Amino acid sequence: LGRPRVDTVVSCSGVFRDLFINQMNLLDRAVKMAAEADEPLEMNFVRKHALEQAEELGVSVRDAATRVFSNAAGSYSANVGLAIENGGWEGEQQLQEQFISRKGFAFNSDKPGQMDMAQDVFRSSLAKVDCTFQNLDSSEISLTDVSHYFDSDPTKVVKGLRTDGKKPMSMIADTTTANAQVRSLSETVRLDARTKLLNPKFYEGMLNSGYEGTREITKRLRNTMGWSATAGEVDNFIYEDANDTFIADDAMRKRLMDTNPNAFRDMIATFLEANGRGYWDTSEENLDRLRELYQDVEDRIEGVM
Repeated sequence: LGRPRVDTVVSCSGVFRDLFINQMNLLDRAVKMAAEADEPLEMNFVRKHALEQAEELGVSVRDAATRVFSNAAGSYSANVGLAIENGGWEGEQQLQEQFISRKGFAFNSDKPGQMDMAQDVFRSSLAKVDCTFQNLDSSEISLTDVSHYFDSDPTKVVKGLRTDGKKPMSMIADTTTANAQVRSLSETVRLDARTKLLNPKFYEGMLNSGYEGTREITKRLRNTMGWSATAGEVDNFIYEDANDTFIADDAMRKRLMDTNPNAFRDMIATFLEANGRGYWDTSEENLDRLRELYQDVEDRIEGVM
């Protein structure tokens, strides 16, 4: 190769598990072959880590070389997105444990078609990760259009598992055009916010579509907070500018209230939750306005005049 073999952990979606199970088994087989190759450890980090994990976990090198993971058969996603959506999570540790417990099932080329729980190897492998990576391949679905991307993101999971507590580098490949680019996650989140959530052409188009458009704006804000929860890569200005756009402006507040008061209430709740969880630092004036607005919207929905 002319370089050391790089150790890689693959966490695939439940859909890819179903569609590409043969390819996943080939990947698992390739990793096991690399782990068993008679090569210097400084030139083969797959083998180096597998040997360390075999000793740590008391398993064979072949089993320790498990690197391709997904959900259990019939299960989909880490449900981190669902927890973020309903706001019922107690803290980030809950989300991280949820990710590991639901995504810690391993492909095994020695037992094709069988998904076995392998959380110990999954934890041990993630603890050695220096960089997380995802791919954007559709111009129609970006980081905050859906919860899938942050639901699959292990950035803070890795930070919690590493012995040094260091957060890994997080990168996103944008392959939506022929000119593919790799950016940092924080840069991609900023780009996404500026082109959609904070872009007048986007939110005016959404508002002009009526009830569903307001819900779409709120969903995008909630998905942005999801990235704060799983990766901590959302700049404070994104929340601040969103607050200035949708909350501080009297005319905008009225439009949101009149178009979809339920979604507007959820938007206000998301801002308050982002601040309460430490993701958004803002003034007491903004927070007082949000608390008062929340009560006003509640009264509107309940028919209290």
